[in-house]
Amino acid sequence: MLCGDVVAMWDVGLSDGVYRVEFAHGTTTGKRVVYVNGKEVLRKDWMFKLVGKETFTLGRSDTKATISIEAVSGFAYEYALLVDGKSLQKFIDNRAQTTKTWVIPVDGMDYRVVLEKDTMDVWCNGQKMDTTGEFVDDGTETHFMLGDHSCCIKATSSGKKKSGIVHSLLLDGEKGPAPVQSRSDPRPDQ
Repeated sequence: MLCGDVVAMWDVGLSDGVYRVEFAHGTTTGKRVVYVNGKEVLRKDWMFKLVGKETFTLGRSDTKATISIEAVSGFAYEYALLVDGKSLQKFIDNRAQTTKTWVIPVDGMDYRVVLEKDTMDVWCNGQKMDTTGEFVDDGTETHFMLGDHSCCIKATSSGKKKSGIVHSLLLDGEKGPAPVQSRSDPRPDQ
């Protein structure tokens, strides 16, 4: 149950899911509470110092996250979330370069598929998938199953230096939707 002092909220997309981080700050008592997806993960009551930092982890990979609390004037505070030591925006920008994310409807349910380009790991709705990679004439293919459906992430050269490699998701041999490029990943039913 979230308390009434929630002063900041962020959505953080990781390979194993999208995490909603909420921060409650009692500006008279110094109380600090961090919730991740509605579950309390950190609580400090009666803090005499009203500013500072609170560190916790996100996801299965225990990604380090820190909330910074700074006074801006009088009793006004500014809250910032750092993920892996980077501002949230810098972290999101970095993930846009190192991952591709698709949301694809399969049998009436949305699946969030994430490709980690540096390791070629594939995650689907929070689960790391068993994959088989192969080299083909025009690039590489990474195969995995979504239930009874055959999926493939195809990596091909765009033919343009600036664009680099193009990743496409195929479901049962048919091209799927374009990768999601929004500020924060969508949150399908997980």
